[in-house]
Amino acid sequence: MLRDAAQTALFEVLNRNRIPFEWNRGESYVVMKETGSKILLRAVEEFERLRGSNLAWFGIDELTYAPEAAWLRLEGRLRDPKATRLCGFGVWTPKGYDWVHRRFVAEPIAGYETVRAKPFENRFLLDKVPDYYDRLLSSYDARLFEQEVFGEYLNLTAGSVYYAFEREGNVAECAVDESKPLLWALDFNVDPMSSIIAQVDKDRLNVLDEIVLKRATTMQACLEFQTRFPSHAAGLRVYADATGARMQTTGSSDIKMLNDFFGHGEYGTANFRVPLSNPPVRDRVNVVNAKLARADGQRKLMVAPRCKELIKDLEQVIYKENSQLIDKDRDSARTHLSDALGYLVWQEFGGGTVGERGKGLLSA
Repeated sequence: MLRDAAQTALFEVLNRNRIPFEWNRGESYVVMKETGSKILLRAVEEFERLRGSNLAWFGIDELTYAPEAAWLRLEGRLRDPKATRLCGFGVWTPKGYDWVHRRFVAEPIAGYETVRAKPFENRFLLDKVPDYYDRLLSSYDARLFEQEVFGEYLNLTAGSVYYAFEREGNVAECAVDESKPLLWALDFNVDPMSSIIAQVDKDRLNVLDEIVLKRATTMQACLEFQTRFPSHAAGLRVYADATGARMQTTGSSDIKMLNDFFGHGEYGTANFRVPLSNPPVRDRVNVVNAKLARADGQRKLMVAPRCKELIKDLEQVIYKENSQLIDKDRDSARTHLSDALGYLVWQEFGGGTVGERGKGLLSA
């Protein structure tokens, strides 16, 4: 983010205004030629490395993704004796009731000031893309839309994880379309071995069936899939978390077993969409909620009534108290099918054809 956002914007402003500067790529700092001032460009994850500098000012982009300790370290370095005004600032989008909300909104400290900008005040953006915010109605669920677009503070990590799910709106009979590929998404666990089977119809995802096997192997899951869907010439796409590509003590991997099993043509071309690394859980959950109920009210994820365990997941999976962690300990039967669903939705509608941090997909 430092390189792609802050650094790029800084260079654009300097060049556009013909302000002379020198860029030291090796040590990542800018020297302003006319004043001799130095601007350091630093990441804040390892905030202890920020000690030792005497700063006149600092700014942090995407403050809600930075640790509070980074802000405190930098604030403590505002002590350049030659500075006429010492200042620190941060820019952010709300992300729940976190430390940024506490420090700058709920319990502001003397000397702090918060400017809350509303989206439709951004005339520069709307003059260029008048329907920008309307487009986002189909990308976010209603609650996330309020946070990401309108900058509202919401607790998106309390209670139900899949809060957008409603039986009345998301459960419906789904029939197999022989002209479209089958999508099989797995969460590799021995107990239970869990997976869902679905199809995409334009921008809608229909979950047709689920497979939940107690103390089962990957091969047993393949045989059960074959029993329910003996053949499907339109093709098969397989989705899973990144752990499926790891070698086991047998010298094979779950993905290789699947590739060997489906390599005989009964399902047309078998395509494996497994990332090299998993997407952030928060992003995966947001994409699923946006399919369950978009901000414009449309529901683009339907679950067949026979998928009883997946329905339980969507209704019962919760966050651990006062955290952003999904509670996987409360009920050992929960989270597996919703995780499998999340891997599929992320690849088809969220992360596209790349894994986390721009890594490509595994090829089978």
